[in-house]
Amino acid sequence: MQRKAYVPGVAVLLAALLAGCTGSSSDDGATDDSKPGGSSSTAPAAQPGKYRTLPEACAAVDHGTLDSLLPGIKQIADEEQRETAYEGTATLTYDTDRRVGCRWKVESTNATDHLFVDFERVVSYDSVSDDSKASGLYAGKEMAADLPEPSASANSESEGSEGSEESPDAGSSASPSDSASGSASPSSTSSASPSASATPTSLQPRTLDGLGDEAYLNDTLSSVGSTAQQRTVTVVFRTSNVIVTIEYDEQPAVTGEVPDSKEMQDRARNLAAKLADTLDG
Repeated sequence: MQRKAYVPGVAVLLAALLAGCTGSSSDDGATDDSKPGGSSSTAPAAQPGKYRTLPEACAAVDHGTLDSLLPGIKQIADEEQRETAYEGTATLTYDTDRRVGCRWKVESTNATDHLFVDFERVVSYDSVSDDSKASGLYAGKEMAADLPEPSASANSESEGSEGSEESPDAGSSASPSDSASGSASPSSTSSASPSASATPTSLQPRTLDGLGDEAYLNDTLSSVGSTAQQRTVTVVFRTSNVIVTIEYDEQPAVTGEVPDSKEMQDRARNLAAKLADTLDG
């Protein structure tokens, strides 16, 4: 009779256990049902950029172009040294599919010229496309360059007006040269310094058309030491998910001389156009 008294208690315990198991499986089922919904809400992969690889930076500039930008190369008598100068020096990089660069530096009887070329392939791991991320990085570079507002009269001014009264308006690049020429002999340099140092409006730092998807040019003149002047022309352009940077600077060997802005800009822009073709080739 005592055993029969315990049977109802056991039945109640078994019923409770079965109810708990049923509830657990129900909860698990709800969790499993939520997983497909979560995976379906994942954003689709962003659009990849046009370029998957980069060219070899030191081989991207041909000998003829280097002769133009670095005249001192042709003055190197030793053939082996001249070939070494043509080869340039690759910049340190840990992933040549993402970034490559090369530097050249050559001295001549007239000046010391330096050229730097950099290719950066942008890959986005976010929800934005490679092109969009590259465009954002390019915009940051352009903003950092602090380009002046374009002048309405930029296209109408003649490039031969460097020596006119507009020279003081050419920007900060005029002042270092003026101070340098003032320390030289006034009879030979005072009248020539405005035309040599001032950058006309048409050659001021600016955005460029017809080069990649977007591009800009910067032109700065800085003092090296007490009297030497160094001009640096920078061209940056983006084509799809690749950003190319060119830095070209020249320091004359003769104290008081100022590198020609138009000549250096033309050389840098010609190189940029060739590099853009190299990417598409």
